[in-house]
Amino acid sequence: MDALTADRIQFAFTIVFHYLFPQLTMGLALLILILKTIALRTANAEYHQAARFWAKVFGINFIMGVVTGIPMEFQFGTNWSQFSRVTGGVIGQPLVMEGVFSFFLESAFLGLFLYGERRLSRMGHWWAGFLVFLGSWLSGFFIIVTDAWMQHPVAFERSADGSFQVTSFWGLLLNPWAILQYAHNMSGAVITGAFVMSGVGAYYLLEGKFVEHGRVFLRVGVTAGMIFSALQIFPTGDLHGKYMARHQPVTTAAMEGLFKSETGAPMVILGQPDEEHQRFDNPLVVNKVLSFLIYGTTAAEVKGLNEYPKDVWPTNIPLLYYSYHIMAGLGTIFVAVMTLSAFLLWRKKLYRSRWMLWIIMLCLPLPYVANTAGWLTAEIGRQPWLVYGLMRTSEGYSKYVHAGNGLFTLLGLWDSIPCWRSFFWF
Repeated sequence: MDALTADRIQFAFTIVFHYLFPQLTMGLALLILILKTIALRTANAEYHQAARFWAKVFGINFIMGVVTGIPMEFQFGTNWSQFSRVTGGVIGQPLVMEGVFSFFLESAFLGLFLYGERRLSRMGHWWAGFLVFLGSWLSGFFIIVTDAWMQHPVAFERSADGSFQVTSFWGLLLNPWAILQYAHNMSGAVITGAFVMSGVGAYYLLEGKFVEHGRVFLRVGVTAGMIFSALQIFPTGDLHGKYMARHQPVTTAAMEGLFKSETGAPMVILGQPDEEHQRFDNPLVVNKVLSFLIYGTTAAEVKGLNEYPKDVWPTNIPLLYYSYHIMAGLGTIFVAVMTLSAFLLWRKKLYRSRWMLWIIMLCLPLPYVANTAGWLTAEIGRQPWLVYGLMRTSEGYSKYVHAGNGLFTLLGLWDSIPCWRSFFWF
């Protein structure tokens, strides 16, 4: 194994494991604020207690996000030093803002929210919760701005030494790709929070424990889950997909496994892409749907991979195809589950429908799978580029960190996971 492959595996493992935590904190931040708002308006003690309970979960999750994020940041300077040197003039700015503004805002007011309830007024405590939410969502925004620039570089120029420098700070922050990706990502985070909250509520009702709190968890979780599951597909997913088709058409073709250009292109819902022979095995096809989804008409031509040189194709088309379709398929399931749950909630039958409570509880881990698959789609789809169209992945890794170093530290990280798991049991 060469150093580039070792570095890619290490960073992929680190960031996938890390993002298990921020997606829940960002989702819970909004839901906790909703619980506090309802508690403030109704003076209902159950909502106060529910907000307090989930704030503790938020705090533990936040700590784990910090711990798992630190190794990832070190890798920019060790494994990917060439990338950092060349692009630091651009990506350094949103990353610094995430640390200086968002992280400290979130962490400072999280302390007030967790430990200051008896010292703050009711409105003061609500404002602490709001600022935790604001810091959490700002943190997500600045990270997305960084990734979006790598996907769709804007507002930059190249210096004489080849490095990238920002020409417009607001142009960087208001990158259209960043706005669309942020909306899609945050709706996914709220879906995670909603399924976790409603899943815990379903468990309480099935076990007959903390029944009133379980009902609150279900009421808020199912309502938020239904709204954001729909938003995840339209408009956020739809607009992001159309923008990608315009600016990364080769990625879109690979995601859909479209090897040849077609007028009235079909969507292959299931199948096994055969990159070597440029075909699909055992395809389940819906005719003309892909053309309609991208261009709004079934008569449009969608360019296939045959239109582009092979050296700009994503480097792992089968994994990209499966990741995208797992994400899209689970998103459809989320809409169905939460819509049916909301209907039963409206009919006042959800709390007694044990079969539905079982479905909600068993769906709890699925948003983690969907969010991971979504990020795999974004990052594998960008390959073979670190900065799309400007810097290849093979140009960004450090030439002084050998494969053995990367594998050794990866094994160390892997071995430390049981220690983190035991922390939760403790």
